[in-house]
Amino acid sequence: MRREMLVGPRGIRFEAEVPLTRLERKRGLLGRPRLPPGEALLLEGTRSVHTFGMCFPITVAFLDDDLRVVRMARMCPGRLALPRPGARHALELCEGTDIRVGDRLVRDGRREEDPAAEGLG
Repeated sequence: MRREMLVGPRGIRFEAEVPLTRLERKRGLLGRPRLPPGEALLLEGTRSVHTFGMCFPITVAFLDDDLRVVRMARMCPGRLALPRPGARHALELCEGTDIRVGDRLVRDGRREEDPAAEGLG
């Protein structure tokens, strides 16, 4: 996994994990007891997500190519979000995160590889 800091309006900041391999993407948030505030999972090139097998609700921000929020969804466990028009990425966040349609996120430039992910793929 790669880690990036995403910054948005109103002082919001997310430390986002970005899956690099098919296995990491498939695993997503499965097996986690929760997603802490300020953390996120950025699924690049994804227009839809599901919460099958998860045990907690999440907020999903669907982003365009410029990382602008085009749609929002609150998703309980066991749900499927169909592909969203205009979306190019999905950002999974803890439930109730203050992010809104129209918000634009920027990458702060710091990228960090997770050493525990070496050798996976």
